Amino acid sequence: MEKQAVETALSQFKGSKGSYPFGPDALVFKVMGKMFALVSQNEATSRVTLKCVPSEGEVLVSQFESVIPGYYMNKKHWITISLSGDLADELLVELLEKSYELVVSKLPKADKKQLNDEVDPAT
Repeated sequence: MEKQAVETALSQFKGSKGSYPFGPDALVFKVMGKMFALVSQNEATSRVTLKCVPSEGEVLVSQFESVIPGYYMNKKHWITISLSGDLADELLVELLEKSYELVVSKLPKADKKQLNDEVDPAT
């Protein structure tokens, strides 16, 4: 999957906002102020770093050469995926969704309510 397609997919999640808090080399996606994805910029091989359940991350790292423990992140809770690797696009999309859902599931009730009350930008 191309970097632009990943960024487009990440921006479609409800309440998702992209920014560059760490400088121009990392586009960070947050929901309600909590990071759920980071897309590398200005690299020969683009990468996306995603939140994951530790046990699922271990399995992915062991199964796919393009998946490594989170680069510059907590390696227990994050994975980094090379976008030119052996991971199928369908699985990558599923991992993007899981990362978002994992972060949303940990939000305080008030933030979840605010997120659910937001108007869908597509309507």
